[in-house]
Amino acid sequence: MSKFNKLSGMFVAKNLCIKESPTKQLTAKNLPVKKSPTTITKSIAKLGIGLGVSITLLTSGCATQNIQAYQNTAPTLDMHQFFSGQIDGWGMFQGRNGEVKKRFYVDIDATHEGDNVIVLDEKFSWADGTKSQRIWRLTQQADGQWKGVAGDVIGEATGEVVGNTLHWQYLLELPVEGKTYNVNFDDWMYLIDKDVMLNRSVMKKYGVELGSVTLSMHRNNK
Repeated sequence: MSKFNKLSGMFVAKNLCIKESPTKQLTAKNLPVKKSPTTITKSIAKLGIGLGVSITLLTSGCATQNIQAYQNTAPTLDMHQFFSGQIDGWGMFQGRNGEVKKRFYVDIDATHEGDNVIVLDEKFSWADGTKSQRIWRLTQQADGQWKGVAGDVIGEATGEVVGNTLHWQYLLELPVEGKTYNVNFDDWMYLIDKDVMLNRSVMKKYGVELGSVTLSMHRNNK
């Protein structure tokens, strides 16, 4: 079985469309081969789906929802207000067929550096006893949009806030048995009330849905 078919059986989508040149058609035949679905699923599931995990997304292809649809939704998301102090999160990773592959708890320590920078120190505890960590630095731009960096994110993540919603996109380096795969993440985060945010992240490789992570985050006001 080709790596294309194995990967496609692992995850559930993300919304970055990867274009091929007109002279090279993207098929299962011309994609690299390797790695079993079980191996890749476990590795991706253990990636802290840091700032990134949530929402409803496409099934395949390049269509996705329009963030402007949330223009009038309340409560309005204030990034500095929600991402401040301790945040508890509970989530799960699902394969392409919807089966729950991994469950986790994440302890997020959210601090600020000046008026425009938010630092998220995310410590993940997985149901199988393993642990992982990701540290995000999110910077608000002059136009109100957001950019973010983390150790295993290629380049910068980009985010936009409209109404109660944050749309967050980035390319993540995924190590699997000595090799690294670049996986597209498309995160949608919804503020439900001032202390609760629901997040669903969809992943893709070669334009194919690989899996999804759903996360419920609760600010700890104690």
